[in-house]
Amino acid sequence: MKLGIIGTGPVGTSLARTFSAGGHDVEVANSRGPETVEAAVLEFGAQAVTAENAVQGKDVIILSVPFTRIPDVAVLFASVPAEAVVIDTSNYFPHLSGRVQAVEDGQVESLWVAEQLGRPVAKAWNAALAGTLQTRGVPAGTPGRIALPVAADSDEERRVAMRLVDESGFEPFDAGVLADSWRQQPMTPAYCTELSLRDLEKALAAADRSAAPRDRDRQMQRFAALTSAPTLEATVELNRSLHR
Repeated sequence: MKLGIIGTGPVGTSLARTFSAGGHDVEVANSRGPETVEAAVLEFGAQAVTAENAVQGKDVIILSVPFTRIPDVAVLFASVPAEAVVIDTSNYFPHLSGRVQAVEDGQVESLWVAEQLGRPVAKAWNAALAGTLQTRGVPAGTPGRIALPVAADSDEERRVAMRLVDESGFEPFDAGVLADSWRQQPMTPAYCTELSLRDLEKALAAADRSAAPRDRDRQMQRFAALTSAPTLEATVELNRSLHR
């Protein structure tokens, strides 16, 4: 497929490397221009382009920018055809990038994203740490494969996003429509806890919508109190510990 990736942070970089290594035609852009895209992003054949070019003529566009920056890139999608699948990977962390009142008032994050872009989106890869995406993807059929939720209102968009999650090394789980994607927001039981397919289904079902924002803020306080950056394993364990 022809893939465009907007954002070269850890998640965007990991996906650009994975999909270009897998044979997809990948173009990647950031807010600073193609000359600033690091060589590691392009190692397996991805091409650095402008943000405008990254969304043109693509089968899939992966949006991997900070949540509150999404309105800044909405103009890019005005001319993107309806059949292009847009996948959002972002999460709302108000202490990092500012408050969004609609989300504070209860709007589901992915519905807010779709509203800003003026078009449907799929939600995928938001419930995995960058380190998980970088190091823990394995082929389909591998025992203990980590599962990730995928939500979209369109069955076809969900199918495409699930295929790409599978190709990125993780077991895709059909998490239903965007209105239910709050179940994979921070810090629900499914969020960044590296679960198997069976356990992910249980975690999504166990999510408490009213508790998630409180757990998110409490967890951020716990991380802020650490004297050094936790390992991937320690981060996953801290996330799991919220729900015991």
